[in-house]
Formats: sequence, C-alpha cells, structure tokens
Amino acid sequence: MADHTGPGLSLDRVSFRWPCGTNALDQCSLTLPGPGLWMLVGSNGSGKSTLFRMIGGLVKPQTGTIHCTLRPALVFQNPDHQLLLPSCGSELLLNLPRHLKRSERQKRIHHLLEQVGLAGMATRPIHTLSGGQKQRLAIAGALASEATLLLLDEPTALLDPASQHTVLAAVQQLCHRSQSPLTALWVTHRLDELDHADGAARMERGRIAGWRDGRKLRRQLQPLAGRRG
Repeated sequence: MADHTGPGLSLDRVSFRWPCGTNALDQCSLTLPGPGLWMLVGSNGSGKSTLFRMIGGLVKPQTGTIHCTLRPALVFQNPDHQLLLPSCGSELLLNLPRHLKRSERQKRIHHLLEQVGLAGMATRPIHTLSGGQKQRLAIAGALASEATLLLLDEPTALLDPASQHTVLAAVQQLCHRSQSPLTALWVTHRLDELDHADGAARMERGRIAGWRDGRKLRRQLQPLAGRRG
C-alpha cells in the first residue's frame, strides 16, 4: 500500500553503468508528486529503458537511492509481447490474486474490462482485437495484478491515431478517477501527447529535468524535432 505521507516514487542521484561501459543513468533524480499522468520524452539511448528496469526492481542503483512505495507494472510498446492467453478473460485471470473466490474473480474481470473500455469482451479471442484494444487489455492486466504505478513504455508507438487516442484516454481516466487514482509514468516520442500530461520532463544523457507543463515543453521541443527531421 502506498505511503501517502510522501511521494510514491523518488530517485535521488541514481547512477547505473552497464557492463559494456554504457552509462545509462548519470546522477538521475526523479520524484512523482502524486497520482496522475507523468510523461518523459527523450531520444533513444537517453536512459528511459534502464530507468523503467530500475523502478521495476530488475536492476539496482550503483550509486544513489531509490524509494518506491507503489506497486509497479510495465506495459510494453508491443502488447503482443505481453499477452499470453487466448481470451481477454483468461488473460486477466492469469494476473488476479489466487485467493479470490470464483465469483469474485469474474466480478473483477468484468470491472477491469469496463475500466479500459472493453466491457463485455471477457470471452473475446485476443487475436481478434485491434492494436489499441490489445494495449488497453495489457493495461487491464497490470491493474489485475493490483499495480498502483503503471510504467508505460511508448504504449502508442505502434498504433494508428484513433487507437492512440483511446489508449491515452483510458490511462487519463484511470489516473483521475475519484477513488484510488493511479500513478502513471509514460515514455513517449510523440510531442503532441505531452499536452495531456499532468507534468512532463525531458530525459537526456541519463538525467531528467524538472517537471514542466506539457504544452510548454512541447512548444520548446518542436523546433528541435523539426531540425532533426
């Protein structure tokens, strides 16, 4: 359970270097002020993937400290790498706590699908879903595992514009629901998505700048993106 007396996630001057010599994180500091949709934007090699691995507990800081009272769950860029079972309901069942009674499991599955806009699809074969529907199912799977921190690694990168919108809207709704709002850390290359963030920051060379208004950060970065193009 999250400790509401302070931020659910904070990194203080964390550094990490891979055995090959790549310096992934360099005195990196980050604090999530509370529930909401927080976005990071940065180029390939800026350290975002290592950051997610560290928050998820897969790697440990070599220097610095990390404090996380939230339960993290990673949502991959490609949902096909995450979804394992044939139907929507069986996929969620895989992630639910084992102690639940059958009736409670079915109730949870119905509620989870409803939360991500997939109501009534428990028996739907996953291979018949669109890319956006698969990504929302992956998010529901994270919620089934009782995650309170979603780590979203470019979740709209492979989606068409309409599906991008539905996934972003689903996460926004979860982060701003009246009861138990979620915390989400969303990595993106799409500058237009920054408009929907509660706070946005640029990650570069293993460091994260301070949180800013997403629209202001987008306006600052757009001329740079145009020159790179």
